Amino acid sequence: MFTRSRRIGAIAFAAALFFLTGCAQKSPTTSQIHAVTSEIVAAAQNATSHKATVTVHTEPRTFHGIPFGAPPVDNIYFSLSDASRDKSLDHAFSEIARRHRMSIVETSSGGVNRYDLSLHGKRTHIVRVAVQLHARVHPAVPHGKIARLAIIVDDLGNDRAAGNAIIALPFPVTISVLPGLPYSTETAEGAFQRGKQVLLHLPMEANSGAAASDSRELRVGMRTEEVPAVLTGMLATVPHAVGVNNHEGSRATSDPALMDALMPALRERKLFFIDSRTTAATVAYDAAERFGVAAASRKVFLDDLQTREAIEAQLDLAVSDAIRDGSAIAIGHPHPETIAALSENLSSLQASGIRLVFASELVH
Repeated sequence: MFTRSRRIGAIAFAAALFFLTGCAQKSPTTSQIHAVTSEIVAAAQNATSHKATVTVHTEPRTFHGIPFGAPPVDNIYFSLSDASRDKSLDHAFSEIARRHRMSIVETSSGGVNRYDLSLHGKRTHIVRVAVQLHARVHPAVPHGKIARLAIIVDDLGNDRAAGNAIIALPFPVTISVLPGLPYSTETAEGAFQRGKQVLLHLPMEANSGAAASDSRELRVGMRTEEVPAVLTGMLATVPHAVGVNNHEGSRATSDPALMDALMPALRERKLFFIDSRTTAATVAYDAAERFGVAAASRKVFLDDLQTREAIEAQLDLAVSDAIRDGSAIAIGHPHPETIAALSENLSSLQASGIRLVFASELVH
């Protein structure tokens, strides 16, 4: 009995020691995580003869939207044109995990292989590898027909890494930045320096009637002279903006008086207007036409449903609209799934004859 008690006590002590040792292990630092990211990217480029398209997005850990100090997670996206390279990547990622004593879990869904890497039980990397399926080639644009597609990514300004990931896409993507956020000015400046087109993502009142908590917005009932003053203040934090599109605004864009106050202010500043069409009752485009402001309307939202399959289906819809009508505007947001879908698909769109353009080319 005594021997059995001692054995149980020894087991309990060993378990407690293991638990305390595990808890004492330090979380990986941000610099350590980024160093492994660099290894992953370099290994993948070597394995694919530098033919992989790579996008990296750092996702801070948050609790109810508030960062809580834990190390971030690096999201890495690889787009391959050759499926035979996929197995080479398996080996490369497994070798990196072994060398750093990390655990690695591989899953596959919708033609995308995912690798979750963890250190000391904390996930540090999510690697996604998508192979461009030749069976899923977009239909070619009919000979002699022009098909132009403008893609706007808005809601930028609150996440530096997401903004950088969008700006880094080697395509003419239009960047729409919310005013007055921590990275609004930095994102707009960075986009301009990289040759991207910048819009002000203009906050407007939604049908919910709840006022924006972090910035002013255009609201129904504003005095006419208030509107240009609010616009000027917002533009001050979004340099290089050549146009605007509305953020929310289901109530604001359906109010003729407010739109009639906004359009002269845009015309005076030589800014065009993209109607995000957050409501079917919008009168914004008609008001722009009436006041001589160059304008256009969104046709497709890319990521109301944030899955790769849904986003790619919406991108296909935007392509179909562009082929049918000659042009189309699609709006997306800086979600990891959207970044990955754009990174993988935009080059094949260009190859099929779709002309990717900035939003300014589609206003009239």
